[in-house]
Amino acid sequence: MTNVVIIGGGPGGYEAALVASQLGGSVTVVEKKGLGGSAVLTDVVPSKSLIAASEVMSKVRDAEELGLRPASGAGTLFDAVTVDMCAVNQRVRSLASAQSHDIAARMATEGIRVIDGLGRLDGTEAVIATTHEGAEERLPADVTLVATGTRPRELPDAKPDGERILNWTQMYDIDERPRRLIVVGSGVTGAEFASAYHNLGIEVVLVSSRTHVLPSADDDAARVLQASFEGRGMTILSESRATAARRAGDGVVVSLADGREVEGSHVLMAVGSIPNTEGIGLAEAGVALSKSGHIVVDKVSRTSARGVYAAGDCTGVFALASVAAMQGRIAMWHSLGDAVAPLDLRTVSSNVFTAPEIATVGVTQGEVDAGLVAARAIVMPLKSNARAKMQSLHEGFMKVFCLPTTGIVIGGVVVAPYASELIHPLSLAVATKLTVDQVAQAFTVYPSLSGSIAEAARRLHTGGEEDEMY
Repeated sequence: MTNVVIIGGGPGGYEAALVASQLGGSVTVVEKKGLGGSAVLTDVVPSKSLIAASEVMSKVRDAEELGLRPASGAGTLFDAVTVDMCAVNQRVRSLASAQSHDIAARMATEGIRVIDGLGRLDGTEAVIATTHEGAEERLPADVTLVATGTRPRELPDAKPDGERILNWTQMYDIDERPRRLIVVGSGVTGAEFASAYHNLGIEVVLVSSRTHVLPSADDDAARVLQASFEGRGMTILSESRATAARRAGDGVVVSLADGREVEGSHVLMAVGSIPNTEGIGLAEAGVALSKSGHIVVDKVSRTSARGVYAAGDCTGVFALASVAAMQGRIAMWHSLGDAVAPLDLRTVSSNVFTAPEIATVGVTQGEVDAGLVAARAIVMPLKSNARAKMQSLHEGFMKVFCLPTTGIVIGGVVVAPYASELIHPLSLAVATKLTVDQVAQAFTVYPSLSGSIAEAARRLHTGGEEDEMY
């Protein structure tokens, strides 16, 4: 029987453990915080649970456009709803804990051993597990998977204190409603928290070092999101770099590089992440790291050390739970001799859970504009969609990319409520190399938001020019 030892119980780790067990391996997982890792306990599950509450408030805020009023006839529906941050965060923490326990139960059912503690490589043939009580155990390993994730990056002069100066793992311990939340960083994490708290009716100041939010996203999508944020009253300080944050009475003050200061009740420092790759024996085992400290892997999750694989955010490949899980599965399929296909990032769909959401798959507008990919594209504004009109949706669009000659769909962007659900037909098209004609010929429900995807495909058949968005 093959001994498989996995360091890290997040999506990359626990999904790999399930596959390894299925293929007959003797599997041990070493996890220091709890099964599910950061994705379940402090990142994906809690943040999206918080966002679920904010989505309801967003609908309440816009309900008047649909003719809905409070029964009393005074004020607005939004004013009539009170956000209890203590209750919201209590639910968030409860859901995260329940999900972690569900994973633990599945591990037990599959006969997978779980050790609560720290793991480090002992060469390439064993892992040393150290429990939180200090006991050590040497675990022989024919196959080792490192899935240790990342942690929030900290600025030297803005150290989180867990009360007023916070990183994203600490946001769910707030029991009071922030008077004014300053969010430093306009990447995915910063944008999602800024959007969620603003929709909960809290004043938000977003400090962005770039010209617009989500600098790595589709440029058209980022501009729509920024316009939406500002149109709803969020303050965005573009091209502003934060250098420090300090406590000031019952609030905080954030210092900017140009000498300005921003005052608020709380500040979220969302300034990137650092891989958890130091002190676990990687260099000694011959595992190569990048300059950023991420583990270098190939498309089947192999590291430079024989028998050692890696998955998840610690590899720096694509910081998504879905990618981490697939990397872990691929590692086990490959190492245990099952059929396997290399990781293909062209088929990965991703989503930013802001309001509106932004979902993408395949090639990007940047690649097309730079001449790296030859493609035709068309944009269908959401405001032209019948279902969107019924729901009083004004912001967003559907964009489809296809190859010029064959019409094969190679990418897409959706900016809309629940874009995370709407991107799936485009993901299927990209993964299976469907043509725009095949997409256009499939039935859609009328009325539906997904109808705009089929309409875009029909227009690409005729070779129409790209629509104007604005």
